[in-house]
Amino acid sequence: MIALQDRKLALWYIGVAYIAFLIGTLMGLLQVFIRNDQLELPAWLDYYQILTAHGVLLALIYTTFFIFAFFVTGMSKSLGTFGPKVKLVSWIGFWVTLVGTVMATVLIVAGEASVLYTFYAPMMANGWYYVGLALFVVGTWISSFALIGHYRVWRKNNKGQFSPLFAFMTITTLIMWLIACLGVVATVLFQYIPLAFGWTDTINVELSRSLFWYFGHPLVYFWLLPAYIAWYVIVPKLLNVPVFSDSLARLAFVLFILFSIPVGFHHQLTEPGISNFWKFLQVALTFMVIIPSLMTAFTMFANFEISGRKKGATGLFGWFTKLPWRDVRFTSIFIAMAFFIPGGAGGIINASFQLNEVVHNTLWIVGHFHITVGTPVAMTFMGLTFWLIPYLTGRKFTKSMQKLAFVQIITWSIGMLLMSTSQHILGLLGAPRRTAYSNYNGHPSALEWFDGILTSHTTMAVGGSILFLSAMILIYIVVMSMFISPKALKVEDQVEFPMAESDKTHTPKWLENWWIWIGIAFALIIIAYAIPLSSMIMHAPPGSEGFKTW
Repeated sequence: MIALQDRKLALWYIGVAYIAFLIGTLMGLLQVFIRNDQLELPAWLDYYQILTAHGVLLALIYTTFFIFAFFVTGMSKSLGTFGPKVKLVSWIGFWVTLVGTVMATVLIVAGEASVLYTFYAPMMANGWYYVGLALFVVGTWISSFALIGHYRVWRKNNKGQFSPLFAFMTITTLIMWLIACLGVVATVLFQYIPLAFGWTDTINVELSRSLFWYFGHPLVYFWLLPAYIAWYVIVPKLLNVPVFSDSLARLAFVLFILFSIPVGFHHQLTEPGISNFWKFLQVALTFMVIIPSLMTAFTMFANFEISGRKKGATGLFGWFTKLPWRDVRFTSIFIAMAFFIPGGAGGIINASFQLNEVVHNTLWIVGHFHITVGTPVAMTFMGLTFWLIPYLTGRKFTKSMQKLAFVQIITWSIGMLLMSTSQHILGLLGAPRRTAYSNYNGHPSALEWFDGILTSHTTMAVGGSILFLSAMILIYIVVMSMFISPKALKVEDQVEFPMAESDKTHTPKWLENWWIWIGIAFALIIIAYAIPLSSMIMHAPPGSEGFKTW
């Protein structure tokens, strides 16, 4: 087990993550009933208020705090206990991130920041909301530099050696995060905060959106890469096989540094202020991200087959029956992987010029978001939660908790399948996103969105209700694992951190030369963004005043 000081930090991160998860899922439940015309909010609570809270608390706060809990635990496990400086800086990062989180959340709840998860200009929140967002990002930077410092100390003490695979992947993710955040920090500090506090009169809307999506798309991979770390490092251990290929795993993560950032324009294909050439270039770079994803899929199925063959499997798919289905740690992650197949396919559709025109402002996008972030990422985090908290607290993960964990992942899978499928289909039928109005005063076309089995807002509400039930089961498991379950006094009852070994014999050293990859990444970013962003600045329109639309 890792040192007590590192465990405390990780547990604080997890605690905040699941408080955000609890509030965010409640907001999601309210949303689906409002969209189904079965719930009317009181005058003091607005639909866009709960929509903002749902997006920010689940997609930003829950994921980020859980990711850093996972990183802190894994880095301490693989590289050793944090030194005094790393420990101090890590706690500073945590508290700065928490202060920013509380500021932003309070202003959302107070009705001062109903600008949705993307906070598009010219909608304008209270200036302190943007200060809270800035503190949130700065706090994650401080925590990131602490982990990078811990990695550098290990490298200094182990010259000539490859770092453990978990540490390498963590540093890769943090490098991508630090580069990606430059966009959102620039727009918040130099555009939103001056406008919100009255220091400037207008905002360049196109520039603000472009800087947001410079950050917004790699944010998806900031969520996804920790799940990939679990798939690459933890799943093989659960299967009792080594990492399939150390060099392939490292190369896949390096490619995400290169191709996950200069692709933001594929979220802006319907916006007129960007020339088609730059949109097309970034769409092409978007499709490059498919390569490391397919490399990951190949690696996972290779692990499954090797494990199955070791256990005597025969035939083309005999390995499937030999997988450890009774281990909830594995089953939860396998289901998460399975959901990522249609999720990835939907991403290809969204990034395609003509197809994006059909689905861009519809519920299809909401369904895609839930079937990618809400299932592959969230369910992987759930699978990690089942053993990560008992590992940190030294408590048992009892048989009753294991059975309940199976109930939780099954209900989450059913709920997400119903909700996301109906959202995809409703999107194809034209049902819009980002709106509280779903029946358009009884318009015949809108009323069709309430008919059928899967083509219905009712199905979406049923799925959302099942998801909320599953979320409450997960919260119960979290509370039990943190505070109530009996201590694991016997060695056989203690939960371990499952981390597979990797053979680094044939791994080329240039894979861990960070300056190469950071340099190439910035070169690609300059190629993709320098000219269009310069044009937005030099040929800027008069700009727009800020609007409060609620």
